[in-house]
Amino acid sequence: MTAERRRAYRFGLRAETAASLRLLLKGYRILARRYRTPAGEIDLIVKRGKLIAFVEVKARRSVAEAIEALTPRAEQRIATAADLWLARHPAANGLMMRFDLVLVVPWRPPVHMPDAFRPLR
Repeated sequence: MTAERRRAYRFGLRAETAASLRLLLKGYRILARRYRTPAGEIDLIVKRGKLIAFVEVKARRSVAEAIEALTPRAEQRIATAADLWLARHPAANGLMMRFDLVLVVPWRPPVHMPDAFRPLR
């Protein structure tokens, strides 16, 4: 792994940690972090009450850049991975489900955007 890739990996881990702390403070319980499936990875899977949220974390220099970084292709990848997670966790099938986004930008608290996207199914 190159030095640049290692730095990006560590930056991503720090962003996910900041996002996790933000969600914990909002009363969510972390069910999984960096959940890997053949379809791709889900950054965070969290639960609060009867809600499961599949969370994408985007860390960029600005909020606008972070929002733009979530592409329709990424949304579809996350939705497919979420379907695989749900298939492996049948107890969650009766819960509400949504797709959230957490934006991490320098010198600001992470911004949680509940129900940020709805992928086509």
